[in-house]
Amino acid sequence: MSRKKRGAWPLLTILAFLILLAAWGTYLFGEAKKVLDVQELDSLTATQKKYLEETLDKRYPERLSTKLAPLPYPSQMPELELGAECAILIDTATGSILYEKNADQPVPPASLTKIVEMYVIFQAVQNGEASLDDQVPLPPQSWAVNLPPDASRMGLAEGEHVTLRELLLGLSIARGNDASIACAHHIAGSMDAFVSRMNATVQDLGLEKTQFVESSGYSADNVTTAREFATLAAAYIKKFPFALREFHSRDSLSYPLRRNMSQAELSSGRKLTYTQKNTNKLLGQIKGCDGLKTGFIEESGYNISVTAEQNGTRFLSVTLRGPGKGTAEGNMHRVQDNLKLFNYAFSSFADYHAGRVTGPSGEEHAWTVAIVGGKRNRQNSVRLLPALDETFTVPIMDQDSPTAAASSVHVTAEIPDMILGGVRCGDRYGTIHYWLGDTELRSIPLVADRDSEAGNAFEQLSGKIIMYALAKAKEIAK
Repeated sequence: MSRKKRGAWPLLTILAFLILLAAWGTYLFGEAKKVLDVQELDSLTATQKKYLEETLDKRYPERLSTKLAPLPYPSQMPELELGAECAILIDTATGSILYEKNADQPVPPASLTKIVEMYVIFQAVQNGEASLDDQVPLPPQSWAVNLPPDASRMGLAEGEHVTLRELLLGLSIARGNDASIACAHHIAGSMDAFVSRMNATVQDLGLEKTQFVESSGYSADNVTTAREFATLAAAYIKKFPFALREFHSRDSLSYPLRRNMSQAELSSGRKLTYTQKNTNKLLGQIKGCDGLKTGFIEESGYNISVTAEQNGTRFLSVTLRGPGKGTAEGNMHRVQDNLKLFNYAFSSFADYHAGRVTGPSGEEHAWTVAIVGGKRNRQNSVRLLPALDETFTVPIMDQDSPTAAASSVHVTAEIPDMILGGVRCGDRYGTIHYWLGDTELRSIPLVADRDSEAGNAFEQLSGKIIMYALAKAKEIAK
């Protein structure tokens, strides 16, 4: 090879290197521009949404838990003078416990049992097994004349015509044990089969101390605790919110109407219509009270579960073994106890709900973060979302403006400027913090809402260079 040709090779090598360097520089410039100009991502597909939800449910089991929990920040529980031996007060949206007293002591629920019965019935209706407009045959066991003398009753009799909807009103308003028996037989064919469903329902909710032997609450062998029943009642009103409006907040029940009476009753003219008032005396005494249920047998004392909503915040109480010599005194103590509980709740706490943003997936808080070193021609960013429900219970600092508590919460977030390489759906890449003044109330992880593949060695090296260059530029800008 001539000396002239040998001398050309180094020049060609240098030229090729400069061309490659320029091409790489152009590539890096383009990638850096993408980082600085991150575009909003498309909405997740239905498949991606399902995968995200399944992934988060596995990694954060508290998303699915129905268990109650303390407030997510230190709080002093009040000293309340209650007549009931056992009590609990919770925020239904968050499951936070605001007050408790002997909440794990086993007690017969009495007619509170009928809430579990209604839960099972609404599930059956939801599954298409029954309709609220079903005409329900009345087995002899459900006739009022065949009940024990001290049992609560709606007033069912042989041959009457009654719908499932009307029986549910008999359960919720009059605590009718006759209605309970008729419903159990209609839904499951027998009391034993229906009670099996009730026990399966409480097991599905993770309740370990709650057990039933019949559906009405008449038996002292039924058992629950204030904590577990509050868990169940909160799940009930979340799953079947219409029940409060249509059944539990009704003032009274008149039965039987003419349409309910048997032909024999209509012919004789002896059957009268009786009006029974709702046994929950907190309706109308607590603003926003729309449920839930009372119960009494000698072994349980005067039980009640109460719920009320004000300004978008709903609280629920359960008080068991309430004192009283007779119904009037028992009701007086139930009212006094729950007025104390709900006055405390609504004067001390409110719910924070994250304000919704205009992101394409309808998320609440969301941040789009650039990806560097990812596979070329794939997405160059990922959206970070809170891994858990952002709703939580906020303390009211200003008694003169209780509704301002939730709106006073401010949010900060630890978000990376960019993420190197691949991203896995559900992995944590940041943290969101919630503050009230200088007090941090809560923090939860921010996770990737989708997968993104890592690039090859060249692409990842390029990503590292971009991260370093942009970090230095940021330092200089400061």
